[in-house]
Amino acid sequence: MCGIVGYIGHQPAWPIVFQGLQRLEYRGYDSAGIAIVDAEGELQLRKQVGKVASLLPAPQTGFPQGRIGLGHTRWATHGRPTVANAHPHTDCHGRVAVVHNGIVENFMELKRGLQARGHRFTSETDTETIAHLLEEGLDQGLAFPDAFRKLGGLLRGSQAIAAIMIGERRICAMRLGHAGGIVAAHKDGQVIVGSDLPALTALLDQDGSSGPDSSSPVRAAFLEAGEMLVAAPEGLTFQDLEGRALNKVSRTVFPEEVQFDRSGHRHFMLKEIMEEPAAVASALRERVDFERGRVVLPDFPITPRDIKQLRRVVLIGCGTSLHAAQIGRHLVERLAGLPAEAESASEFRYRRAYIDAQTLVVAVGQSGETADTVAAMHEVKDRGGRLIAICNQSGSQATRVAEGSLLMRSGAEIGVASSKTFIASLTILNLLAVYLGQVRGALSEADAARQVEDLARLPNLIGDVLADTAGYQRLARRLSDYHNFLFLGRGMNAPIALEGALKLKEISYIHAEGYPAGEMKHGPIALIDRTLATVALAPRDSLYEKMVNNIKEVKARDGLVLAVLTQDDEELAGQVDEVLWIPPAPEQLTPLLTTIPLQLLAYHIAVQRGCDVDQPRNLAKSVTVE
Repeated sequence: MCGIVGYIGHQPAWPIVFQGLQRLEYRGYDSAGIAIVDAEGELQLRKQVGKVASLLPAPQTGFPQGRIGLGHTRWATHGRPTVANAHPHTDCHGRVAVVHNGIVENFMELKRGLQARGHRFTSETDTETIAHLLEEGLDQGLAFPDAFRKLGGLLRGSQAIAAIMIGERRICAMRLGHAGGIVAAHKDGQVIVGSDLPALTALLDQDGSSGPDSSSPVRAAFLEAGEMLVAAPEGLTFQDLEGRALNKVSRTVFPEEVQFDRSGHRHFMLKEIMEEPAAVASALRERVDFERGRVVLPDFPITPRDIKQLRRVVLIGCGTSLHAAQIGRHLVERLAGLPAEAESASEFRYRRAYIDAQTLVVAVGQSGETADTVAAMHEVKDRGGRLIAICNQSGSQATRVAEGSLLMRSGAEIGVASSKTFIASLTILNLLAVYLGQVRGALSEADAARQVEDLARLPNLIGDVLADTAGYQRLARRLSDYHNFLFLGRGMNAPIALEGALKLKEISYIHAEGYPAGEMKHGPIALIDRTLATVALAPRDSLYEKMVNNIKEVKARDGLVLAVLTQDDEELAGQVDEVLWIPPAPEQLTPLLTTIPLQLLAYHIAVQRGCDVDQPRNLAKSVTVE
């Protein structure tokens, strides 16, 4: 979840870009860099490893002078945190500077082609391929915006990209796919382009100070997937990837919004659901070697020798995190070849669970402050078990108790009902299971490479689910008067049925139960009639036929069925009342995709019922008491 800031106007660019990067540092701080086009028309680059403050120039040198600049603060993906790998990246001639947030899925193919055509690479990043592709467009005689727009047809994956060029008083920016945002604002002959609203701080401050009475709102516009902008002192222009002009609707951004912004969405929860492609990309960063097709997990606290000695894995969590742990159990058994259990942290601490040095306990959470989970972690530590934490907050209790942590890096989640952090935790559990499988030899090199390739596609797959949400409002109107819901799933989607029921309960206050579909005939089938809505998770996986039978059993009793199906499953779609579609995907990734329609369904039903979506009654974001 890297940070991007660009500025063009009548003030020195360096201080404004630097300030914007500081405000975006929560998005990444492995390295940082700023490019300035100086008064002589030369490109001046400053890049450092570490936090943004490392860019501060020595008093005797000062900062490069110029009125157009582009900066970046990075979470490492392709390539370690080094000065060479820090953004911005340039072409062979040093004409352009490019910054990038996302993963270029086809970068190795592009890189080999560029090298064959004589381009010289100076970094390990996928981003540098973008600079050289832009260079080729310029060498073909294309204007800067046209050469930049051409990138949209060459790059695969979800990304946000921005570039500047010597001799040009313009910044070009583009959004491809659904991961990585771009926002831009124009005011008094100045433009700031950024990856999030805090980048706009300098425009929100009228006179360059940060005094409480000196701020005023600005008008800002957000790029959607497949859109680009050209920013100049005169204003902003927008176009699609075919070059057709777009009439973007801007909105007023107030100074108080830069810290907690809904990005034009009605609620934080919806914003955070829409951020899920970016949350996945952020969870993958620095943890995958895409060139070798391996999961790497830097600083993982358990040695390969000790990993090979493990006899079992226990995953613990509460609420949504417990559901993530239950899916993690499937992943560990399938990919790592280890016996695995999943249990509520609130129950785990009150039984005499057998824990020893050959037991790995994975504590899943979001805040890292949940009392039951932290207490269970202390129990594990006291009994000599190996212990790692998956959470979203560095420095939290969970990260301090555990031997090591795998941070989600999802950014702030304001909505009380967890959404993007659940998706991030599932992503990390996939990574962990693959890593354990690699080390233990349960996965061949080819198997691991295939898992990595599948994970690289995940942000785009999630983006596909989120691309069209118009039908959910109609569904909410139909279903909001139902007082009882039954969610059914099998295998790895059984915990998603539990999670779907939990989301509906949390934010709409409707009674809902989640069940493994095979258990339906052992009790819940007695509830089925015309007043019960059944949500069935039936993607095309190894248990598809069994789910089809469950759906037929519900329909035979006049129950209403809303099914989550794989695209083009028209036969089963014709047998149910309503359908929510997901794209085809490998089986181990389907839980991440089936989750999203259930989150959106719960959200829109809650809105239809007039509920407080972001702050449901009786709930808190972090349960810090037992």
